Amino acid sequence: MRAGGAVAVVSTDTMVERRHFRLDWMDAAAVGHRALAGALSDLAAMGADSGEAYVSIGVSETLGSDGALAAMRGAEYLAAQTGTTIAGGDVVGSEVAFIAVTVVGWAVEAAALVARDGGRIGDLVGVTNGLGGSAAGLAVLERRAPRPADYELVVARYTHPLPRLVEGRLLAGSGARAMIDLSDGLASDAALVGEASGVLLDIDLDALPLAAGVAEVALALGEAPAAFAASGGEDYELLVCVAPGDRAVAEAAVPSLRWIGEVRAGRGARFHDGEGERRLEGYEHKLP
Repeated sequence: MRAGGAVAVVSTDTMVERRHFRLDWMDAAAVGHRALAGALSDLAAMGADSGEAYVSIGVSETLGSDGALAAMRGAEYLAAQTGTTIAGGDVVGSEVAFIAVTVVGWAVEAAALVARDGGRIGDLVGVTNGLGGSAAGLAVLERRAPRPADYELVVARYTHPLPRLVEGRLLAGSGARAMIDLSDGLASDAALVGEASGVLLDIDLDALPLAAGVAEVALALGEAPAAFAASGGEDYELLVCVAPGDRAVAEAAVPSLRWIGEVRAGRGARFHDGEGERRLEGYEHKLP
Protein backbone atom coordinates (compact mmCIF):
# COMPACT_ATOMS: atom_id res chain seq x y z
CA MET A 1 0.00 0.00 0.00
CA ARG A 2 1.28 3.47 -0.88
CA ALA A 3 0.34 6.75 0.78
CA GLY A 4 2.14 10.01 0.17
CA GLY A 5 4.90 8.21 -1.74
CA ALA A 6 5.75 5.90 1.17
CA VAL A 7 5.23 2.16 1.58
CA ALA A 8 3.15 0.90 4.50
CA VAL A 9 3.42 -2.50 6.21
CA VAL A 10 0.86 -3.81 8.69
CA SER A 11 1.07 -6.38 11.45
CA THR A 12 -1.31 -7.51 14.15
CA ASP A 13 -0.81 -9.41 17.39
CA THR A 14 -3.14 -10.62 20.16
CA MET A 15 -2.33 -11.53 23.74
CA VAL A 16 -4.85 -13.47 25.83
CA GLU A 17 -4.97 -13.79 29.60
CA ARG A 18 -3.52 -17.05 31.00
CA ARG A 19 -2.14 -17.95 27.57
CA HIS A 20 0.18 -14.96 27.02
CA PHE A 21 0.07 -13.18 30.38
CA ARG A 22 -1.10 -13.58 33.95
CA LEU A 23 -2.23 -10.68 36.08
CA ASP A 24 -0.87 -12.36 39.22
CA TRP A 25 2.62 -12.21 37.65
CA MET A 26 2.59 -8.65 36.31
CA ASP A 27 0.54 -5.51 36.53
CA ALA A 28 -1.82 -4.38 33.78
CA ALA A 29 0.59 -1.69 32.57
CA ALA A 30 3.14 -4.38 31.79
CA VAL A 31 0.48 -6.29 29.84
CA GLY A 32 -0.15 -3.24 27.66
CA HIS A 33 3.58 -2.82 27.13
CA ARG A 34 4.07 -6.47 26.12
CA ALA A 35 1.16 -6.41 23.69
CA LEU A 36 2.43 -3.35 21.83
CA ALA A 37 6.03 -4.57 21.95
CA GLY A 38 5.10 -7.87 20.32
CA ALA A 39 3.36 -6.14 17.43
CA LEU A 40 6.11 -3.53 16.95
CA SER A 41 8.72 -6.28 16.84
CA ASP A 42 7.24 -7.45 13.53
CA LEU A 43 7.90 -3.98 12.09
CA ALA A 44 11.46 -4.09 13.43
CA ALA A 45 12.05 -7.36 11.58
CA MET A 46 11.16 -5.65 8.31
CA GLY A 47 13.34 -2.62 8.96
CA ALA A 48 10.29 -0.33 8.98
CA ASP A 49 9.73 2.89 10.90
CA SER A 50 6.94 2.67 13.45
CA GLY A 51 3.85 4.69 12.61
CA GLU A 52 0.39 4.11 14.04
CA ALA A 53 -1.06 1.55 16.45
CA TYR A 54 -4.66 0.51 17.06
CA VAL A 55 -5.29 -1.14 20.41
CA SER A 56 -8.39 -3.16 21.30
CA ILE A 57 -8.93 -4.42 24.84
CA GLY A 58 -11.23 -7.14 26.08
CA VAL A 59 -12.13 -6.23 29.66
CA SER A 60 -12.78 -9.16 31.96
CA GLU A 61 -13.72 -9.16 35.64
CA THR A 62 -10.09 -9.89 36.51
CA LEU A 63 -8.82 -6.91 34.51
CA GLY A 64 -11.59 -4.40 35.23
CA SER A 65 -11.85 -0.83 34.02
CA ASP A 66 -8.91 0.32 36.15
CA GLY A 67 -6.77 -2.45 34.68
CA ALA A 68 -7.81 -1.53 31.15
CA LEU A 69 -6.76 2.07 31.75
CA ALA A 70 -3.46 0.90 33.23
CA ALA A 71 -2.84 -1.35 30.22
CA MET A 72 -3.37 1.61 27.91
CA ARG A 73 -0.94 3.68 29.98
CA GLY A 74 1.66 0.93 29.60
CA ALA A 75 1.13 0.85 25.84
CA GLU A 76 1.21 4.65 25.62
CA TYR A 77 4.52 4.81 27.48
CA LEU A 78 6.16 2.38 25.04
CA ALA A 79 4.52 4.19 22.13
CA ALA A 80 6.16 7.45 23.25
CA GLN A 81 9.54 5.69 23.49
CA THR A 82 9.28 4.25 19.98
CA GLY A 83 7.72 7.15 18.07
CA THR A 84 4.41 5.31 17.70
CA THR A 85 1.04 7.08 17.61
CA ILE A 86 -1.86 5.19 19.19
CA ALA A 87 -4.49 6.30 16.71
CA GLY A 88 -7.52 4.29 17.81
CA GLY A 89 -8.89 0.98 18.93
CA ASP A 90 -11.85 -0.51 20.78
CA VAL A 91 -12.96 -1.66 24.22
CA VAL A 92 -15.33 -4.60 24.74
CA GLY A 93 -16.46 -6.72 27.64
CA SER A 94 -15.04 -10.24 27.64
CA GLU A 95 -15.02 -13.34 29.82
CA VAL A 96 -11.24 -13.51 29.32
CA ALA A 97 -9.04 -10.41 29.14
CA PHE A 98 -7.15 -9.81 25.92
CA ILE A 99 -5.32 -7.07 24.05
CA ALA A 100 -5.22 -7.02 20.24
CA VAL A 101 -2.80 -4.59 18.60
CA THR A 102 -2.53 -3.65 14.94
CA VAL A 103 0.50 -1.59 13.96
CA VAL A 104 1.38 0.24 10.76
CA GLY A 105 5.00 0.80 9.77
CA TRP A 106 6.49 2.89 7.00
CA ALA A 107 9.42 2.85 4.61
CA VAL A 108 10.47 5.25 1.86
CA GLU A 109 10.26 2.46 -0.72
CA ALA A 110 9.64 -1.28 -0.91
CA ALA A 111 13.33 -1.95 -1.53
CA ALA A 112 14.14 -0.52 1.91
CA LEU A 113 12.22 -3.35 3.62
CA VAL A 114 13.66 -6.76 4.52
CA ALA A 115 11.75 -10.04 4.24
CA ARG A 116 12.50 -13.58 5.42
CA ASP A 117 13.28 -15.02 2.02
CA GLY A 118 16.54 -13.27 1.09
CA GLY A 119 19.10 -15.51 2.80
CA ARG A 120 21.83 -16.77 0.44
CA ILE A 121 24.49 -19.48 0.76
CA GLY A 122 27.60 -17.99 2.34
CA ASP A 123 25.76 -15.35 4.37
CA LEU A 124 26.61 -14.80 8.01
CA VAL A 125 23.84 -15.30 10.59
CA GLY A 126 23.67 -12.86 13.48
CA VAL A 127 21.44 -11.92 16.41
CA THR A 128 20.99 -8.68 18.30
CA ASN A 129 21.76 -8.90 22.04
CA GLY A 130 21.53 -11.86 24.41
CA LEU A 131 18.90 -14.58 24.14
CA GLY A 132 16.88 -16.63 26.59
CA GLY A 133 15.98 -13.84 28.99
CA SER A 134 12.23 -14.07 28.50
CA ALA A 135 12.18 -17.86 28.87
CA ALA A 136 14.25 -17.55 32.04
CA GLY A 137 11.89 -14.89 33.39
CA LEU A 138 8.89 -17.12 32.69
CA ALA A 139 10.54 -20.08 34.44
CA VAL A 140 11.15 -17.93 37.52
CA LEU A 141 7.61 -16.50 37.54
CA GLU A 142 6.21 -20.02 37.21
CA ARG A 143 8.46 -21.03 40.13
CA ARG A 144 10.05 -23.77 38.08
CA ALA A 145 13.41 -22.18 38.88
CA PRO A 146 14.70 -20.25 41.91
CA ARG A 147 15.37 -16.54 41.74
CA PRO A 148 18.71 -15.86 40.04
CA ALA A 149 21.13 -13.16 41.14
CA ASP A 150 19.89 -11.01 38.23
CA TYR A 151 16.25 -11.55 39.19
CA GLU A 152 14.94 -8.10 38.22
CA LEU A 153 16.71 -8.11 34.84
CA VAL A 154 15.50 -11.63 34.07
CA VAL A 155 11.86 -10.92 34.91
CA ALA A 156 11.96 -7.61 33.02
CA ARG A 157 12.97 -9.44 29.84
CA TYR A 158 9.63 -11.27 30.10
CA THR A 159 7.38 -8.46 31.35
CA HIS A 160 8.90 -5.53 29.43
CA PRO A 161 10.52 -6.74 26.17
CA LEU A 162 11.84 -4.05 23.83
CA PRO A 163 11.16 -4.15 20.09
CA ARG A 164 14.45 -3.62 18.21
CA LEU A 165 13.12 -0.95 15.85
CA VAL A 166 16.34 1.07 15.72
CA GLU A 167 18.46 -2.02 15.13
CA GLY A 168 16.07 -3.23 12.45
CA ARG A 169 16.30 0.02 10.51
CA LEU A 170 20.08 0.10 10.82
CA LEU A 171 20.47 -3.50 9.68
CA ALA A 172 18.12 -2.92 6.77
CA GLY A 173 20.34 -0.05 5.71
CA SER A 174 23.49 -2.14 6.18
CA GLY A 175 22.79 -4.87 3.67
CA ALA A 176 20.56 -7.26 5.64
CA ARG A 177 19.28 -9.89 3.21
CA ALA A 178 16.78 -11.63 5.49
CA MET A 179 15.49 -10.84 8.96
CA ILE A 180 12.99 -12.12 11.52
CA ASP A 181 12.12 -11.28 15.11
CA LEU A 182 12.65 -14.04 17.64
CA SER A 183 9.11 -14.31 18.99
CA ASP A 184 8.80 -18.11 18.95
CA GLY A 185 12.44 -18.82 19.75
CA LEU A 186 15.60 -19.14 17.68
CA ALA A 187 14.99 -22.84 17.05
CA SER A 188 11.68 -22.13 15.30
CA ASP A 189 12.35 -18.74 13.75
CA ALA A 190 15.73 -19.64 12.20
CA ALA A 191 14.00 -22.56 10.50
CA LEU A 192 11.35 -20.21 9.11
CA VAL A 193 14.04 -18.06 7.48
CA GLY A 194 15.75 -21.14 6.09
CA GLU A 195 12.51 -22.50 4.65
CA ALA A 196 11.50 -19.14 3.15
CA SER A 197 14.96 -18.61 1.64
CA GLY A 198 15.46 -22.18 0.43
CA VAL A 199 18.69 -22.52 2.42
CA LEU A 200 20.01 -23.99 5.68
CA LEU A 201 20.92 -21.79 8.64
CA ASP A 202 23.78 -23.62 10.36
CA ILE A 203 23.82 -22.33 13.97
CA ASP A 204 26.70 -22.77 16.43
CA LEU A 205 25.13 -22.92 19.89
CA ASP A 206 28.50 -22.25 21.50
CA ALA A 207 28.43 -18.80 19.84
CA LEU A 208 25.02 -17.82 21.22
CA PRO A 209 25.05 -14.67 23.39
CA LEU A 210 23.01 -15.24 26.56
CA ALA A 211 20.98 -12.63 28.40
CA ALA A 212 21.75 -11.92 32.06
CA GLY A 213 20.74 -14.72 34.42
CA VAL A 214 19.94 -17.26 31.69
CA ALA A 215 22.80 -19.63 32.46
CA GLU A 216 21.90 -19.69 36.16
CA VAL A 217 18.22 -20.43 35.48
CA ALA A 218 18.94 -23.03 32.79
CA LEU A 219 21.38 -24.94 34.98
CA ALA A 220 18.87 -24.89 37.85
CA LEU A 221 16.43 -26.57 35.46
CA GLY A 222 19.05 -29.12 34.43
CA GLU A 223 19.31 -27.76 30.88
CA ALA A 224 22.23 -26.62 28.76
CA PRO A 225 22.09 -22.79 28.76
CA ALA A 226 22.50 -22.30 25.00
CA ALA A 227 19.90 -24.94 24.11
CA PHE A 228 17.53 -23.41 26.67
CA ALA A 229 18.03 -19.95 25.15
CA ALA A 230 17.54 -21.21 21.59
CA SER A 231 14.28 -22.96 22.47
CA GLY A 232 12.72 -20.12 24.47
CA GLY A 233 10.34 -17.62 22.91
CA GLU A 234 9.45 -13.93 23.23
CA ASP A 235 12.97 -12.54 23.25
CA TYR A 236 11.98 -10.18 20.42
CA GLU A 237 15.59 -9.86 19.33
CA LEU A 238 16.35 -9.92 15.61
CA LEU A 239 17.97 -12.69 13.58
CA VAL A 240 19.62 -11.42 10.40
CA CYS A 241 21.44 -12.82 7.36
CA VAL A 242 24.24 -10.60 6.05
CA ALA A 243 26.64 -11.09 3.13
CA PRO A 244 30.28 -11.44 4.31
CA GLY A 245 31.18 -8.27 2.44
CA ASP A 246 28.70 -6.28 4.55
CA ARG A 247 29.91 -7.68 7.88
CA ALA A 248 31.93 -4.62 8.94
CA VAL A 249 29.13 -2.23 8.01
CA ALA A 250 26.56 -4.22 9.98
CA GLU A 251 28.85 -4.49 13.01
CA ALA A 252 29.49 -0.73 12.97
CA ALA A 253 25.78 0.03 12.67
CA VAL A 254 24.71 -2.38 15.45
CA PRO A 255 27.58 -3.01 17.91
CA SER A 256 25.48 -5.53 19.87
CA LEU A 257 25.29 -7.82 16.83
CA ARG A 258 26.77 -11.28 17.43
CA TRP A 259 27.49 -13.83 14.69
CA ILE A 260 26.16 -17.29 15.47
CA GLY A 261 26.39 -19.21 12.21
CA GLU A 262 26.45 -19.37 8.43
CA VAL A 263 24.02 -20.05 5.62
CA ARG A 264 24.67 -23.30 3.75
CA ALA A 265 23.02 -25.46 1.13
CA GLY A 266 19.94 -27.25 2.44
CA ARG A 267 16.68 -26.08 3.95
CA GLY A 268 15.58 -25.00 7.41
CA ALA A 269 17.97 -24.78 10.35
CA ARG A 270 20.57 -26.98 12.02
CA PHE A 271 22.01 -26.51 15.51
CA HIS A 272 25.26 -27.87 16.87
CA ASP A 273 27.76 -27.39 19.68
CA GLY A 274 31.09 -28.93 20.65
CA GLU A 275 29.41 -32.29 21.22
CA GLY A 276 27.65 -32.48 17.85
CA GLU A 277 24.27 -31.74 16.34
CA ARG A 278 21.34 -30.86 18.61
CA ARG A 279 17.66 -31.29 17.82
CA LEU A 280 15.81 -28.27 19.19
CA GLU A 281 12.26 -27.01 19.07
CA GLY A 282 10.94 -23.52 19.72
CA TYR A 283 7.52 -22.45 20.91
CA GLU A 284 4.57 -23.99 19.04
CA HIS A 285 1.19 -22.26 19.03
CA LYS A 286 -1.51 -24.76 19.92
CA LEU A 287 -5.26 -24.36 20.06
CA PRO A 288 -6.85 -25.27 23.39
